[in-house]
Amino acid sequence: MAWILLATAGQFVNAIVAYLDKYIVSEDTALPRPFVYAFYSCLLTGGWVVIYLFGYIPGLADIGFPHFENVTTPNIQVVSMSFLTGYTFFMALVSMYDALRKAEAVNVIPVIGAISAIASFGMSYLFLQIPLTTNFIWGVIVLSLGTLLVAQALPKIDTIAHVIHSGVFFALHYITMKGLFLESNFDNGFFWSRIGLVLFALSLLMVPSYFVKIREQTGNTSIHAGSLVVVAKILAGVAAFMLLKATDLGDVTVVQALDGLKFIFILVIGVLFGALIPDSAVTHVTNPKVVMRRLLYILVIAVGYFILFI
Repeated sequence: MAWILLATAGQFVNAIVAYLDKYIVSEDTALPRPFVYAFYSCLLTGGWVVIYLFGYIPGLADIGFPHFENVTTPNIQVVSMSFLTGYTFFMALVSMYDALRKAEAVNVIPVIGAISAIASFGMSYLFLQIPLTTNFIWGVIVLSLGTLLVAQALPKIDTIAHVIHSGVFFALHYITMKGLFLESNFDNGFFWSRIGLVLFALSLLMVPSYFVKIREQTGNTSIHAGSLVVVAKILAGVAAFMLLKATDLGDVTVVQALDGLKFIFILVIGVLFGALIPDSAVTHVTNPKVVMRRLLYILVIAVGYFILFI
């Protein structure tokens, strides 16, 4: 069950990224256009191929760090799935960032996580024929329910389409990544998926209207804001590596269901460091009823989490 703990650590890092993403897409002085932010997210995420250099350090390859020796020339299946991972990841990010601009992260992120978990559950049977034990099925159901309940209120009509679209495409992304690992191996699949992300992002520059949008927004971005984007994407890369490694070692549906843990970490970070977080990135809640309701939903998520270990 070490992969569950790895996914848990990944969700903690993702909670930090959620605050950074909310701030970046909400502040006009940062990088407000979701499309442009998603473009740089894919581009910077692809840069994680540098992690393969750590594989040459004695001992690190033995604990899971990828190594260039395990990377081989891709076949047509690996190439096609690598580009599909880039497309699905980009589309999921654009919709998520659009939703974050219109609603609070606490209302958007949990619903996206629940939709992604439920969609992954169906897709894992449909595309991968991966069976789940009874405990895992109940754990996924309880985790998904708790994740859905944590939202203070469902997003409005003008946001719900983005939320659903993002959740489904995140599920497609991780299902495709799992298929890529099954087709080859983790080291090979992770490498070519990062290359696919970069090539897909760069291909957007071939569309004149996209090129103009990206160039103009980049020119209007300050060095401070650009540095914040780089930090956010480095952390997002760390989280992605953890979650993808957990996906390779375990079940993609359970990894997606564990997204509910991110809400717990978001709340804890908000309580402990809320005074240091900009108002555009967090909503300070003092209503006792809201606090108690959130605690109840956290309990539901915790129960689902521990069911996985039974």
